[in-house]
Order: sequence, then structure tokens, then C-alpha cells
Amino acid sequence: MTAQKRIFAAVLLTSFMGPFLGSCINIAIPTIAVEFSCLATDLSWLATAFLLGAVALLLPFGRMADILGRCRIYAIGTAAMAAVSFVAAFSPSVSFLIAMRALQGLSLGLVFSSGMALLVAAHPAKQRGRAIGYSAAATYVGLSLGPVIGGLVTQHLDWRLLFVLTAIVILVSSLLVRTIKEDWYGEREGGFDLPGAIFYTAASTLTLYGLSSLAAFTWMRFVLLAGLVFLALFLWQERRASTPLLHLSLFKNTVFAMSNLAAFLNYSATYAIGFLLSLYLQLVRGLDASTAGVVLLLQPLMMAILSPIAGALSDKHEPRLVASFGMALTTAGIFFCSLFDAGTPLPLIAAACVIIGIGFGFFSPANNNAIMGAVSKKLYGVASSMVSVMRLSGQAVSMAVVTLLLAQATLPAAADWTEELSAAIRLIFSCLTVSCVAGVIASLMRGRRKTAEEDASGYE
Repeated sequence: MTAQKRIFAAVLLTSFMGPFLGSCINIAIPTIAVEFSCLATDLSWLATAFLLGAVALLLPFGRMADILGRCRIYAIGTAAMAAVSFVAAFSPSVSFLIAMRALQGLSLGLVFSSGMALLVAAHPAKQRGRAIGYSAAATYVGLSLGPVIGGLVTQHLDWRLLFVLTAIVILVSSLLVRTIKEDWYGEREGGFDLPGAIFYTAASTLTLYGLSSLAAFTWMRFVLLAGLVFLALFLWQERRASTPLLHLSLFKNTVFAMSNLAAFLNYSATYAIGFLLSLYLQLVRGLDASTAGVVLLLQPLMMAILSPIAGALSDKHEPRLVASFGMALTTAGIFFCSLFDAGTPLPLIAAACVIIGIGFGFFSPANNNAIMGAVSKKLYGVASSMVSVMRLSGQAVSMAVVTLLLAQATLPAAADWTEELSAAIRLIFSCLTVSCVAGVIASLMRGRRKTAEEDASGYE
């Protein structure tokens, strides 16, 4: 097996297992809550801790990948993820399990910061979008299969086996990369920007933690404010550093800047869709969990089918057009969701899920192709990290907005609380539609890619 094929297989395995484990855990939460004698709502920290851990050191890890080698950082990240997952299987308490999820996030931060950079560096420019598309497809297959396999394992075996399975698959990914003798580097001169790393970690952690908890604790606004202060300090440091973690001059590149903005707006608009539709289908429409799951499966299924096609299209045509087409479809699907009420026919709901899935399937690989194609090879680590930062930040903002609006718009004590919930969900989908429209505008404003940069990014 060539180095290119090993990298391709390794990245696809981790792209699959990250979302697979997350969706498995969501299904297992009631069982975990019973075993540890805690409320299922307390286990929301399993997702929050992972998110905080993943985003906390993304940019520093991206810089480390450029200096030390992307294969090396990827191998370390996957080995750490495998070890932590195995230990998590023997968690004696919910607090220990939450801590392990945070460490899983940190480990995958190493993977996120180097994985796409490695994938792009190992493929010629004409195959870059196709490779990114297959990676995206693996992510959506993981999202699709997670609830099914997670439910079967939890019901008939033990939820702890999910972590053992994750450890085994991630270890295979690590071994695949470790057998590669060559490595890919970025800008190695000038050292590591430690003050910038400290400011970034404080800014990302405090901001996301404050957003995640703002609905529950009003004093979290001070934590959020502190995060924004550290963000300002980070930007100030990056302007003066000789070798910054993030080259702010990159944002003078319209393709890079607008593609990242489009990604942030897209994830802000789409991440909470599954959560909202799950509430709508089960609490407003009264469907059982399995039927609701089948409806929700349509979205990631369409993403998995279309992502490789969209990635290949973005190699042959302008990524801007492919991504904008996808986001326009997503906007239409979310707008349809804002019209749902207690009497909306189920086929129309399924159709909206299909439209959103098609749209996101076209947008994500094409947009990532545009981002990676907008920078030189020596900055692949930074660009790969920014893709993950935009995704995770958008996801955090999406859930924070949903939590805030649900907390203010619903009245649990009301006589007809399902109507209150339905109205709140329609309002939230209307807000998400606005975010998506802004994303379409940002996507169209990015301009054309530069062929010279594209040709310079091939496999060596």
C-alpha cells in the first residue's frame, strides 16, 4: 500500500469514528445515567467536554504539525485517542467519564489540526476535492450508523464496548500512519508562538464554555466577556509575532476569509437541526424514537452519498459555485422547517431532511476544498486547523442560540406546552434561515480560486 493510500485510509477511519462515537453516546445516555445514578441532563457535559477539549488547542496543534511533521502529530493524536478511549471504557464514575471525553477531545484536536493537511498534501490538486469528499462521506456515515450500532450494543451488550471498539479502530489508523517513512512539514522557521497559544486557549475555552452555559447561569456572561478579552489579546499578539499561530494576512485573501466565514455560518445554522427535529417529531408530533430516528437518518444519508460527488465536482468546477449551490439548498430546507406545525405531513418533513442533506453534502467538501486551495503548502496545518475551528465554533454557537431561545420561548407549565414548543422551534428555524442566507452571500463573495496556488499544492 502506497503512502498516499495509507493516509487516505487512516484519515477516513478517524473521520468515521469521531462522529460515530458521539452519536453512539447520545443513544447510550439514558443507560449511562441509570448506571451512574445521575440525571440524563447531567450527561450533556459528555458532549460539551469533548467540544471544549477539541477546540482548546487546535491552532497551537496546527502550528506544531507544521514544525514537527503532520504524520508525527497525527500518529501521536490517534495513539492518544486510542489509549484514552480504552481507559474510558472502565470509567468508575460519571465525572471520570466526562474527564475522559475532554481528553478525547484534546487527542482529536491533534488529529483535526493535521488530518486534512495530511490528506491534501498527499494528493495532487486535481484529486484534492475528491479526497476531501470521501472524508466528509465517512463523517456522515459515522453519524448515520452511530445511533443504530450504538443502540444495538447498548441494548444487547454494554455501552462500555463502544469505547473499546473506538480504541481498536483508531489504533489501526495510528498504525497505518506510523508505517509511513516520509513526512510533510509547513513553515518550520521562527519557532513556536507560546504567548499566542496561551491567549488562544484561554479565548476559545472561556468563550465556548460561557456560550454553552449562558442559558443556565446568567453570570456566565462574565466568563464569555473574559473569553472575548483573551480573543482580543490573541489577535494583538498575532499581529506582532514574527511567526504567529495564525497569519492574519491570510484573511486578506478573499477566498480564504469568505470560505471560513461561510463555514462558520453554515455550521451555526445546521448543527442544531437534528436536535430540533428530534424534539419536534417526538414531543410535538408524538412519534416514537425509532420512527423519528428513521426520518432523521435521511439527512446524513444524503450527505454521505453526495459528498464524494460534490468533492469531485469542486475539482473540475469552481468550488465557490458548488458550495453556494449546496448552501442555497440548505437554506431552502431550513426555511421549510420553519413552517412546520403539528399537522405537517410526514412526507414533507422527510423531504425537508433530504433537501438539507443534499445541500450540506454539496457545501462541505467544496468549501473545504476552497479553503485548502487558497493557501500554500507550508500553511496547510494552519488552514486545516481553521477548518476545524470554524466547524466547532459554529456548532457551539448553534447550540447556545438554540438553548437560549428555547429557555425564553417555552413555558413548561403552560396548558398547551406542545404548541409553545412548536412555536419556539419555528422561531429558531427562522433565525437559522437568516444565518444560512448570510452564509450563501459569504460563499458567493469569496471570488475565484487561483490556479497557480492550486497547482502548487500537489503531492510530492
